[in-house]
Amino acid sequence: MKIIDLSQPISDGGPNCPAHPPIRFEMKLQHPQDDWQLELFTFAAHTGSHIDAPLHRLADGASIDSIPLERFVGPAYIADLRPLQPKEPITEAKLVAALPHPLLPDSIVLLATGWGDIRERSQRWLYESPKIVPSTAEWLVAQKVRGLGIDHWGIGGWDAENDKAVHAILLGAGIWIVEELRLPPEVCNLPSPQLFMALPVHLKGASGAWCRPVLLVSDDTSIRLG
Repeated sequence: MKIIDLSQPISDGGPNCPAHPPIRFEMKLQHPQDDWQLELFTFAAHTGSHIDAPLHRLADGASIDSIPLERFVGPAYIADLRPLQPKEPITEAKLVAALPHPLLPDSIVLLATGWGDIRERSQRWLYESPKIVPSTAEWLVAQKVRGLGIDHWGIGGWDAENDKAVHAILLGAGIWIVEELRLPPEVCNLPSPQLFMALPVHLKGASGAWCRPVLLVSDDTSIRLG
C-alpha cells in the first residue's frame, strides 16, 4: 500500500487564513547548548491542514473530539476543477461534471482547485481564492456526503457572508470540512474512489483540529472501494 501525503506544512510566518493570528515559531531549547531541542508554535487550531467540526460555525454544534474517528476515514472522490480563476464560484454544475453520478452516499469529496500549489502569503492567495457558494453546499448535502475537502485555507473564500452561509449549511448537516489540502496532479489522475484518512488531533471541546490527511492507495489495482 502506498501512502500519499495530502497535508500542507506549518512554518513560522507561513500562509494561513488572514482573519486568524499569524503563525509564530520560537526555539525554546536547542542543541548543543541545551542538550535538547524544543519548539514553541503559536497558531490557531484552524491552521495548515485541519478539520472544521460543527462547533466552528454552530453554537450547539459537535466539537471535534466528540466525532468518532471512523467518520474521518472513508472512500473519497477527487473533483478535478483545475484551473479555477480568482474568486470563481464553485458551482453545482462544475461538481456534476467532475464527479461520478450517482455519487455513493456517505462519500468524501475532495476539491482540487489548483490553489494549493499557489499557497503563499500574497493578495491573490489570501483574498481572491475560488469559493463554494450556498447552492453548491445544498447540493452536496442532498448527495449525503460525509466530508468535504479543499486545497485552500477556506471553502467559502474571503467573503464573510458567503463563508458563513456555506459553513452553516455543511456543518449543520453534519458534514465535516477539511481545509488546506495539497492535491498534486498525481492525485487527480488516480481512479476514484480512493481511501482517505484525516485523523484530527485530540483537542478537548475544540471547534476543529490539525490533521494529517492522506490517501491509502492499494498496490492491487483490481481493488475498488465503490
